[in-house]
Amino acid sequence: MANKILDIRNVSQSYRAPGVRGLRLQALRGVSLTVAPGESVALVGESGCGKSTLVRIAVQLEAPESGSINIDGVEQGRWKFRNRRFLSTQIALIPQESNASLDPRVTIGESIAEPLVIHRRGNPREREERVIELLHEVGLDSAMSKSYPHQISGGQRQRAAIARSLALDPHLLIADEPVSALDVSVQAQILELLRDIRKQRTMALLLVAHDLAFARSIADRIDVMYLGRIVESGATERVIREPAHPYTASLIEAFPNPDPRQRGDRSAPVGEVPSAINLPSGCSFASRCPRVQDVCREVDPLLETREAGVMLACHFPLH
Repeated sequence: MANKILDIRNVSQSYRAPGVRGLRLQALRGVSLTVAPGESVALVGESGCGKSTLVRIAVQLEAPESGSINIDGVEQGRWKFRNRRFLSTQIALIPQESNASLDPRVTIGESIAEPLVIHRRGNPREREERVIELLHEVGLDSAMSKSYPHQISGGQRQRAAIARSLALDPHLLIADEPVSALDVSVQAQILELLRDIRKQRTMALLLVAHDLAFARSIADRIDVMYLGRIVESGATERVIREPAHPYTASLIEAFPNPDPRQRGDRSAPVGEVPSAINLPSGCSFASRCPRVQDVCREVDPLLETREAGVMLACHFPLH
């Protein structure tokens, strides 16, 4: 575990189903995920599959029902107070909605300086200088520190949120759908910014996304999640070019191809996603899978390592 900055093992999480007494919604079901120093990992899947729940657990906003969270080799449940304060600086979160994450009552500069104040880094003058450095690093003018969130654009707010996440020099940056609320042209700029930051700081990145093209352009490895479980994990190019799980293949097929000569037929899965409140027996993708057989409806496949380091949870993979 010492060579993993983030090591999540067999984490499960459920919530009380709204309006239904005694039933639980299964958000995560035995999820394991690791991020090594300097590595970039993309967690992809449809909305509601559990990606954001896993992020909230990783950054200590929630405690899991079961499983373990290790940061820099230290298990979360065994942290002492001083360790907790230190380890909380090792992981930073870029939230999905920058407009909601920035306090409208304080300036951009005050928001960026807040982590420095909480962790007692520097005096007021040093913190002011640090804020200016961070603004320049994310491509914003120093005068922006005096502005309020409503006075700047959505792309600028997201850059300010990224600057704040970098204030304590974390080893791991977690980006939860960081461009989903932005225009396409701005999305490309934020993507380029994240690539530059990762290269300059040699930091690890966990990217949560549903856009495979976005994930492909920045991630070393892709973990595909479906209904609270990782179903495929492997090197990015291998997963994109040779998907082994039928669900991964359907995600790739569903992604728009701008070349009309290569559009072809779509193989999106039929049917609806099973309810996370009343999960079926066997593989949770069985009701939508074109390769389903009797064993799929009876036995839930384990996530196992296959050839070339690919991890897969499927009885009848595509190759």
